[in-house]
Amino acid sequence: MSDSSSTTPTAPVARTSRPMSEALLNEKWDRCLSSMLIRSGLGLSFGIVFSVLLFKRRAWPAYVGLGFGAGRAWEECDSSFKHAATPSKDGLRVLRP
Repeated sequence: MSDSSSTTPTAPVARTSRPMSEALLNEKWDRCLSSMLIRSGLGLSFGIVFSVLLFKRRAWPAYVGLGFGAGRAWEECDSSFKHAATPSKDGLRVLRP
């Protein structure tokens, strides 16, 4: 009968995790896509409400609202990718001459 408590420990298995930069990039893309979906949906819903209430059920206010929401999300996403190289100044005091 073998003793199960006397087994030799095995070497830990090395994890194959993603590099930190790839994880940050994936988080930014996830944030951009969710922002695009939410803002486009809100713009579309406001467009539908205005279409029903003010514009005699025309379709163009819904499309305009959808475009405004998607454009706003696009600009936020673009600025988050462009300003990735500059260090963040959140919480830091900026001295101006």
